Amino acid sequence: MLKILFIGDIVGKPGRKILKSCLKEIIAAEETDLVIANGENAAGGFGITYEVSQEIFSAGVDLITLGNHTWDNREISRVLEEEPRVVRPANYPEGTPGQGYYITETAKGILVGVANLLGQVFLEPLQCPFRIADEVITKIKRKTDIIIFDIHAETTSEKMALGWYLDGRVTAVLGTHTHIPTADERILPKGTGYITDVGMTGPFNSVLGINPEIVITKFLTKRPVRFEVASGPVKLDGVIFEVNEHGYTTSIKRIQRFLD
Repeated sequence: MLKILFIGDIVGKPGRKILKSCLKEIIAAEETDLVIANGENAAGGFGITYEVSQEIFSAGVDLITLGNHTWDNREISRVLEEEPRVVRPANYPEGTPGQGYYITETAKGILVGVANLLGQVFLEPLQCPFRIADEVITKIKRKTDIIIFDIHAETTSEKMALGWYLDGRVTAVLGTHTHIPTADERILPKGTGYITDVGMTGPFNSVLGINPEIVITKFLTKRPVRFEVASGPVKLDGVIFEVNEHGYTTSIKRIQRFLD
């Protein structure tokens, strides 16, 4: 019924470069109906600006999710006020600018709800993502049964636990944040698509998108350093999953593209 592409964390200008170079070809070849991307590192590796969000949309992305770097760029207020297609984590306190989910309509006229959650372990302690997920599902279910969660979290256990918790109630639970693609894409027993981490869209010869020498210096000296996005070859990580008329995932696969 629907084919959806979710793209792993876009890191800086290199990530945007490969997006502009490869995405439309992927959309055409895979015949995708909707493209979602995590963009919380899209502006210089930290946060997102309004201009960068529009650049990502122009490349072919339909919805952008965020994460723990949501507030790193001062332009985020404008982004969240003017661009509802940019979704910040839903478990920030009530009154926080922006929204934690968005319901979009595909060209086929099918409504899809996309929600963003931030994990609790080793990250800023926010409201419980499990309980907030329950609330978000109730709201989205009033309009559609197709619900996709981006769980932006540090630990594999928290992501996997959320996947099992939501199995059969949502279409897919897709992990982001750690920038390393995991090889555990699967369909859980009750029909929810799952992967622990989609991966990263950015510099291939890097440490999570950052210049390796800078990160090594930090580990060796234990002192603060100024992170810089790496250069060189770039890769795109994503997953493509198909959704049936009941809102369940029927297939899921990882994809990768590389650009010199």
